[in-house]
Formats: sequence, structure tokens, C-alpha cells
Amino acid sequence: MIKHIAILGSTGSIGKQTLEVIEQHPDSFEVEVLVAKDSVDELIKQARKFQPNAVVIGNEKRYQEVKDALVSEPVKVYAGSDAINQIVQSESVDIVLTAIVGFAGLTPTVNAIKAGKTIALANKETLVVAGEIITSLAHEYKVSILPVDSEHSAIFQCLAGEFQNSIEKIYLTASGGPFRGKGVEFMQNVTREQALNHPNWSMGDKITIDSASLMNKGLEAIEAKWLFGLTPDQIDIIVHPQSIIHSIVQFEDGSMKAQMGLPDMRLPIQYALAFPERIKSDFERFNFLNYPQLTFEAVDRKTFRNLNLAYQAMKEGGSMPCVMNAANEVAVEVFLNGDIGFLQMSDIIEESMNSVDFISHPTLEDYMVLDEEARKAARKAIRVRG
Repeated sequence: MIKHIAILGSTGSIGKQTLEVIEQHPDSFEVEVLVAKDSVDELIKQARKFQPNAVVIGNEKRYQEVKDALVSEPVKVYAGSDAINQIVQSESVDIVLTAIVGFAGLTPTVNAIKAGKTIALANKETLVVAGEIITSLAHEYKVSILPVDSEHSAIFQCLAGEFQNSIEKIYLTASGGPFRGKGVEFMQNVTREQALNHPNWSMGDKITIDSASLMNKGLEAIEAKWLFGLTPDQIDIIVHPQSIIHSIVQFEDGSMKAQMGLPDMRLPIQYALAFPERIKSDFERFNFLNYPQLTFEAVDRKTFRNLNLAYQAMKEGGSMPCVMNAANEVAVEVFLNGDIGFLQMSDIIEESMNSVDFISHPTLEDYMVLDEEARKAARKAIRVRG
């Protein structure tokens, strides 16, 4: 049976690679909905090629542009956040792949869960911000959340056939990013271009900066907590520069399972879309002889302070991960614009976490307010430095 896929964030790195997977397996998958924020030209190109039932452009000011370009195509065109929230509930959609970057992915994911859709989750922030609500809703509506991040997909694959066995610890692997082994003195002067030069993975700007600062690993740790029902003490981060072992599960008898493969996001994307089956691919195969050594290192938490801030937010729980995430999104944006230094991002995040009032059990409505308050706090901290 063909699965009909809605891709939220189709013009981003994950979205484009998802379309590659779908194109390779026309007997298994079909594009039903494409959603983009601003990338009009790419969205139009994708719509003409894949002929989805509908497309949504998040920026309502670009609606007419998309509408006019697709007037001769059998594709419905919608615009705005309300349209995104509604389209994920369409009866014709089987799987919603959420690859919208940041807090913006939360509400569409909630609506898709309430509509009973399987979620292929590539948006870390959804679980970082509102993990308790999301996991509760998934249980209530009997919806599967299938991880797309390579690290969480690895854990998920290692747990196949092991769900009755207790996890002692998981290890999320990190490449170390472009600044592995660099100290604080070096980091004070890094540029936007240096931070965007990831050694192993091809990703969008925001995720690449998060990877360079190791915030990405902090977000992944929080996500893992909710996906696999873990405590912070059960989640460890280790640097693995080759990015071949994507994550490791250690069971209570001491044995360990690792999932391995070349750093190619199409593999976890395909696994999530095809689950519970594995389907053939023509992706490049890993050759042990090309990697005679796989190495591991401890994380430099003194230099990469974002990781400690994320763990602090995870341990405190409640509203703290939401505040941390919002402040990070602002800090990354401002760094990319060249207005603050790389290390200042951690200062801004920490100040925001200390200045926004804590709520122990936020509602979904609370998260909307907290997100905005945290962004204001981050911008204030930036102005003080300016």
C-alpha cells in the first residue's frame, strides 16, 4: 500500500532528501502535501515535479506568486499558519514528516497527532519545548512518533526487539563539529563561514550552527528523554569524529548495541517512512576498510557551554527547555547576521533562562507565551551587549 506523505519544510535539507527517498520508491510513497515558509521558487519547482494534492506557503504575502505559477497544475495552493495547521489533518495524509525548523513546528505536530497521523519527527524543538504534552497526546490518540534524526533513529533501531529490556544508558554521538579540539581563545573570533563549515553533514544554517556550538546535542538529549522515557543521567554524549556510529544503547546487563552507517540522512528518513519494514536502497555502502579506525573523545563542556545549559534545562524541566530553545533560536539568528560573537550565544541563552519566570507544568498556551517572553529576554540581553 502506498503511503501518502505531507512534508512540512519541503524546501529545507531534510525536506529535499525526503523527496529523493520518495522519488526512488514510487511504489511505496507518494507526495500528498508540500509546505514551505518562504522558498517560493523551490516550492514551485517541487510542486511541478511531484504533483502533490496541495502546497502551502507559510508567508501569506507570497501566496499569489505561488498561485499564479501553479495555475495550470492540478495542485491546490494555500497560505499561512492556519492553513498549515489544517492541511496536516487531511484524510488523504498518512504520514506527516515535520521538518520545519524551530518552535514553528510545534502546533502543526500537535494538530497532526490529534488527527491520528503517524509523525516522522525531524523537528527536535517539538519535543524539547513540549515533550510532556506531545508524548501524552501521542499516547492518547494512539499515534506513532518515528524519529528521523540520525541519532534517535539509531537508538530506535537498536531497540527493535528489545522493548521489554531495560536501558541502562544511551550514548548520543557527536562529530564535534568544525571546532572540535579548539579552545575558548580560538572560539572568540570564529566567523559565520567557519561555523557553517560542518565536516560531515549537510544541513540548514540553523542546525549547522547548533551543531557547531553543540546545542544540537543538548536538544537531542532532551528529545531522547521523551522519545525513550529516560532520565538525564541515562543520556551521555561522546564525540565520534567519523560519524559512522550514530548512537549506542547499553542495556542493564552491560551489553551494547550500536547502529552504524555512512553519514547520509536519507537512511533514517527512509527507515521512518517505511517502518516497520526495511526497503532496498541504492545508497552508498559503508566499507570497513575505508575506516580502519573509529575514535571517541570526551566532550569539552567548558568551551561548549551550550551543552551544559541544555542539560540544566532538561533537569529543571517545566518551562525551562522552552525558554532555552527560544533564546537559542534568537541567538543563532543574530550570530548569523554578524551582530554577536559565537561564544556570546551561550551568555544570551543563560541570561534568558535566568530572567524568565519558571512554570513547573506549562500548558500549550503557556508555551506560546513563554516562547515570546524568552525571545524578548534574549533580544534585551543582545541590546545590552550592543
